[in-house]
Amino acid sequence: MLMAAWWGFVAGAALLVGAALATLLKIPIKVVGLTMAFGSGVLISALAFELTSEAFDRGGGTAVLAGLAAGSLVFWIGDWWVDQRGGHRRKNPTGTGGGSSSNGAGAGALVLGSLLDGIPESAAIGVSLIGGGSVGVAVVAAVFLSNVPEGLSASAGMKAAGHSHRYIFGVWALVTAMSALAAALGFGLLAGASPLVIAIIQAFAAGAILTMLADTMLPESVEHAGSLVGMVTVVGFAAAFLLSMA
Repeated sequence: MLMAAWWGFVAGAALLVGAALATLLKIPIKVVGLTMAFGSGVLISALAFELTSEAFDRGGGTAVLAGLAAGSLVFWIGDWWVDQRGGHRRKNPTGTGGGSSSNGAGAGALVLGSLLDGIPESAAIGVSLIGGGSVGVAVVAAVFLSNVPEGLSASAGMKAAGHSHRYIFGVWALVTAMSALAAALGFGLLAGASPLVIAIIQAFAAGAILTMLADTMLPESVEHAGSLVGMVTVVGFAAAFLLSMA
């Protein structure tokens, strides 16, 4: 369990790296959008070739469909709830649009939205440790590489909205700690579970992550980086795919 927590922490700490880049450097919005596109491609590859593929091998098509549907639905409900409280533009690097992230409700929604985005990824890391005894390198790398642009974009938005550096790093420190906890729980609670249950959980995480990408990261990427997003997403996908095949 400690190993799972460690790798969950490593992947979540990428959010702090993104926050450092956003607070210390003046990065053009288009570059932020393109880095989000790259991270999206990385995650799409990981959830397709690591999570969903392994889920199918463990539990078959029915388990995959059930997990994907449940993960997508649960994320959609949680995301809708966060949206109603001002968090629907939580990855917007300009700090504008929709509910204000500078007020109390928006700040709380930002934290909840970040947790909602990160927990399925971290749980997937914990589950990847079950059975084999070693972490799924491709999954950790994918989450890490996608968290850097996610932290960069959301931190740029918080900075533009007037939040202090202390507040920004405090948000990501909390999310990182929860990521470590989610990875540990993903391993600890499922270590003795049947292959079918593990398969459903893997597919659940994949469904939640894919819904998150379609609902938050990719729309923001296209809005701020334009038509290049498609090609950069493919680059991220290819990089993660080659890593998973190595």
